[in-house]
Amino acid sequence: MTDYEKLGAFYLGKRYDMGAGGLTDDLVLYDSKDLTTHAVIIGMTGSGKTGLGIDLIEEAAIDRIPVIAIDPKGDLGNLLLSFPDLKGADLEPWVNRTEAENMGLSPADYATQQAEFWRKGMAEWDQGVERIAKLRDAAEFAIYTPGSTAGTPIAVLRSFAVPPEAIRTDADLFRERVQTTATSVLALLGMEVDPLTSREHILLANVLQRAWAAGTDLDLARLIAQVQDPPFETIGVMALEQVFPKKDRFGFAMQLNNLLAAPGFEAWMQGVPLDASRLLFTESGKPRVSVLSIAHLGDQERMFFVTMLLNDLIGWMRQQPGTGTLRAILYMDEVAGYLPPVANPASKPPFLTLLKQARAFGLGVVLSTQNPADLDYKALSNAGTWFLGRLQAERDKARVMEGLEGVTQSGRFDRNAMEQLIAGLGKRTFLLHSVHESMPEVFQTRWTMSYLAGPLTREQIRKLSPGAGQPVAAATKPTSATSSAVSPVTDPAAGPPAVPPGVPQFHLPATGADVTWIPGVLGVADVAYGNAKLAIDRSERVVHVAPFVEGPVAVDWGEADALEIGAEHIAEGAPAEGRFGRVPAAVTAKGLAEWQKSYARWLRTSQALTLYRSVSLRVLSTPGESERDFRMRLQQEAREQRDTRVAALREKYAPKVQALQAKLQAARDRIAREQGEASADKLQTAVSMGSAILGAFLGRRKLSSTNLSRMGTAARGMGRMQKSSGDVARAEGSAEQVEARLAALEQEIEAEIGKVESGFDAQQEPLETVSVKPKAGALNVHAVGLVWLPWRETPAGRQPAWSA
Repeated sequence: MTDYEKLGAFYLGKRYDMGAGGLTDDLVLYDSKDLTTHAVIIGMTGSGKTGLGIDLIEEAAIDRIPVIAIDPKGDLGNLLLSFPDLKGADLEPWVNRTEAENMGLSPADYATQQAEFWRKGMAEWDQGVERIAKLRDAAEFAIYTPGSTAGTPIAVLRSFAVPPEAIRTDADLFRERVQTTATSVLALLGMEVDPLTSREHILLANVLQRAWAAGTDLDLARLIAQVQDPPFETIGVMALEQVFPKKDRFGFAMQLNNLLAAPGFEAWMQGVPLDASRLLFTESGKPRVSVLSIAHLGDQERMFFVTMLLNDLIGWMRQQPGTGTLRAILYMDEVAGYLPPVANPASKPPFLTLLKQARAFGLGVVLSTQNPADLDYKALSNAGTWFLGRLQAERDKARVMEGLEGVTQSGRFDRNAMEQLIAGLGKRTFLLHSVHESMPEVFQTRWTMSYLAGPLTREQIRKLSPGAGQPVAAATKPTSATSSAVSPVTDPAAGPPAVPPGVPQFHLPATGADVTWIPGVLGVADVAYGNAKLAIDRSERVVHVAPFVEGPVAVDWGEADALEIGAEHIAEGAPAEGRFGRVPAAVTAKGLAEWQKSYARWLRTSQALTLYRSVSLRVLSTPGESERDFRMRLQQEAREQRDTRVAALREKYAPKVQALQAKLQAARDRIAREQGEASADKLQTAVSMGSAILGAFLGRRKLSSTNLSRMGTAARGMGRMQKSSGDVARAEGSAEQVEARLAALEQEIEAEIGKVESGFDAQQEPLETVSVKPKAGALNVHAVGLVWLPWRETPAGRQPAWSA
C-alpha cells in the first residue's frame, strides 16, 4: 500500500471501479496545492458531501493548514468530536439516545459499540487511532457562535473598524467593502434595497466611506449618531436635506437603535473581535480550525454575519505575501442563497472577489451545495476542482455538464462518458474532476476520524466550548497601555487644570463622551537601527506614555507603555471639557527638560530591536514581526520550500517517466498488432486445414494433389501460427518489463519525495533571538510633554476610552 501520510497530499479515499462495481486498493491522494484554484462539492442530500468536507478539513489540519468553516446546518461541529483514545466514554455524551433505546441498549453500552464500530471503520481505511492524536496535535479546534453564547461568541457589531491599508488603497476593494457593509447592515433590518436608489444605503455608505477614509473606526452607537447628524452637508451634488430630510433620518436612526435595543441583541456586541487572523491562528501562531456555527440564526442574521466575515477575510488576505502554496482554507457547507446566479445579496460580491483573487495569496475556497443551479456561473467557472456526487434532477445534471465543459480544456471533455459516470454514482462515491489532472477519477470517501453525531444542539456546543454560557465582556481593541501606566484619580475637577508655562500639553482622541482625563507623560521619538550583516536598515517612530510616580523621580520611563496609536492622531493642547485628574507638582519646565534627557537615555538602552531566527530554516524575522506572526510565516515557508523541492524532483524525473510511458505505449501497440496478426494466422490455418480435411472426407479414396497442397499450406500455417503466438508472448513480456521499470521508477520518485517530506512544526521550532541596538547618534526625540488620557469607569473597572 502507498504511504498516504505525506504532507501536501490529502488522503480522501480509494478509487472505485465503476465497471466492476467495487472498491480498489488504489488510494486517492489529492495535491493540496491544487486547492488554491478552489473547489466545489455538489451532490444531493445523502450523497456524503459533509463527510467529504470533513475529510478535506481533517487532512488540512494534519498538514497544519488553518481552516475557517462556515456551518449553516450544524454538522461541522462534529470536527471537535475526534478522540485519540476512541473510548465509549468519549462518545457517550454525543451518541443518539433514541437509537440506543431502539436497540435496547443503555447510552454507555451504545457508545462503547459505536466506539468499536468507528475504530473498525477507520482500520478498514488503513487508519489507526494514532492518526487522531496526530490530528489533534497539529491544530486547535474551536466552535464560534455569533449572536449566541452557546459557543465562543463573536462581537460583530462592536466595531466597524477601519479596513486594512491594502483595502483602503485599492479603490475597487474599498468601494466594495463600503457597499457590502452597508448592504449587510440593512439586510439585518430586513431591508433588501438597491444600492443605487436606496437613500438609506446611500447615506450609510457615505458615513462609512468618509469615516474610514479618515482612518476613524465606528461603533454602532456612533454610526447611529452620524446617521441622524451626518458630518457632511451634501450627497453627490445635492444638499443632504433634499436627499434625506432630518425627520426621515431620525426615523432611520430609530430603526437602527431599535435593533440595538432588541432583547438578546447584546450577544452581537459580546465576545472575541471578528478577526480572520485570530480565527485562523491561535495567540501562539498554531493553526486553528474555526467552525462558525450559524444554524441558530435567522436568514437575515446569517447573511449579515457571513458578509462581515468575508469582508474581514479579504482584508486579511490582502495583507499576505503572494504564494503558490496553500496557506489557508475557507469552507462553506451549504452555500445556497449566498452566491446565487441572478440575485445580488450582500455576500455575493465578497465571495466573487475571493474566487477571483484568493489564489494569488494561497487561500483556497471550497463551496458545498446540493444544487448546482444555486451557484453563480462565474463561481463555478473559477473552481478548478469539482467533487460530484449523486444528482437526481435532470436540470442539475445539465448544469453540471455545462459547467464542466466550461472549465475543461478543449478536446478533453467527453460529455456522454461523463454523464454515464455521474449517473452511476452511489453514496459516498464522488467523481473527482480537476483541471490539474488529465483524467477524472471516481473514488469513495475514507472514514472520517471525527465521530459523525449529526447536527449539534446548543447544549452540545456549550460542552465543547470551555467558558461558554458565562458573561462575556464586550470586545475591545487590544492596547498596550494599561491602567497601571496612569496616575490615580482623586476628586477629579471639572475643566482643564492650570499647567505651568513652558510645558506642552497633548491629548488622545476619546471614543464617546463621559470620560475622565488622567495625566501622564508623552514621549515621541524616531529610533534608527542598522546592521549590514543582517541587512537591516530601519527607522521607526515610537510613542510612549509613562505614569507619574511617588518619590524623588516623578517619571520612570521604565514603567512606560508603548501606545499603538500614530503620533498624527495625538492632538495638541488640553481637552476642552470633561473631568480631569490632578496635575502633580513635578510638572514644571525644569522637570520637562529632565524628562527629555531621561527619555533619550532610556530609548538608547532599552529599545533594542529583537529579531527571531529559525535554526532549521535559517530564516530571520522582520523588524516589528511578532513571534506569533513569525511562527505562522515559518510554517508557510516550510510548506513552500517542500512544494518547490517536490516540484523540482518531479521535473527532474519527468523525462524518464515520459520515455518509459512512451515505450509502454509502443509495447502495448505491438501487442495489439501481434495479437491481430496471430488471430489472422489462426483463422487462415484453420480454413486451410479444414478445406483439406473436408476434401478427404467427401469420398475420395486417394488424396489429390490439390488436397496435398492444401494440407501443406495448412502445415506451414501452423508454423506461422506458432511463430505469431511467440511474437505475442514476447511483446507481452516486453510490456511487462517496461511496466516493471516504470513501477520501479515511480517507487524511486516516491522515495525521493519521502525524503523531502519533513513534518516541520513551527510551534516546536527552537528560535534564536538576535538583538540590534539603536544606531548611535540616530535618535531623534520629537516631543515630550504632559498628555491627557481618556478613561471610562465601567462595572469591570477602568477601561481605556481611546482608539488603538
